[in-house]
Parts: sequence; structure tokens; C-alpha cells
Amino acid sequence: MDTITANVWKFGDNIDTDLIIAARYLNTSNPDELAKHIFEDADVEFVKKFNIGDIIVAGENFGCGSSREHAPIALKAAGVSAIIASSFARIFYRNAFNVGLPIFELQEVEEISEGDLVNIDIQNGEIINLTNNKQFSFTPIPSFMQELINCGGLMNYAKSKINYQEQK
Repeated sequence: MDTITANVWKFGDNIDTDLIIAARYLNTSNPDELAKHIFEDADVEFVKKFNIGDIIVAGENFGCGSSREHAPIALKAAGVSAIIASSFARIFYRNAFNVGLPIFELQEVEEISEGDLVNIDIQNGEIINLTNNKQFSFTPIPSFMQELINCGGLMNYAKSKINYQEQK
């Protein structure tokens, strides 16, 4: 995956894992079931309005709170193509890569509004807001972590390495 182009859903600072997927749904780890309930406590109609491939943009400390990996799993299963935020809670950051969900840190998130169309050039570390024609740079994802995303997460990455070793 070299680029992502999609519409934006905008959230503020300190979006915690309970807002991403409410604790009452944690009696399952089925990604498809979790996906039906993302951001339900923020907007009960969110999953009906959200389109597969859309991007989440938020402020500081996205994914704070509980260290549950259900949150990035639910977002990925719902079809979120990427998350752009000023900063991420560290455990969410790692869990996102572990499940293969692309995330990008960008300080200029205030230049992106809900409904904007953005293009993320992953290899070159650029985000272009196609709606207002503004361009921003971010530190590109390290190659190892990009490999995790390309494989669909840590488990798929590990399986590919094991299969490669077995074929030798």
C-alpha cells in the first residue's frame, strides 16, 4: 500500500478506547461484531454513516485509556483505512500496528475538517488535504512497521516468516 485517499471523520483530543468500542461489547473478540459498534457512544448512527475506507482524524492522545486491543481491531474490521492524529497513546500505537491498522502522527490536524478528502502518501510521508489543497509532512513509518501493515498485522507477518523458513 503506497497511498490512501478517503474522506475524513473528525474527533477531538483524548479519544479513549471506551469511546472507540464501549466496554459492554467486550464479551466478544469477533472483529465483525465489534465493527458494528465503533464510536456508538459518540454517535449511535456512526456506523451507518461511515463508509468503508474512510479515515479518522483526531487530536492528541488518541486511543488512551484501557490497553485493550479490541479498539484497533474494531476500527480495522469496520473498514477504517487509516487514522491521523496529533499523538497516540503508546499502547494503542503498538496495538494498531500489531493488527495492521495504519496510523500517522501529524501536528496540523486542525487543517483537516470532517468531510474533507485527503490523500496519504505513505512512502514519502506526505498528507494532502485535497479539499483545501494544503500539504503536510509526517515522519514516514519505519520499514519494519510498514511491513507489519502490508502483511495485515503481526500475526500474518510472523506466519509469512515461518512459511518462508519452511520453504527453504
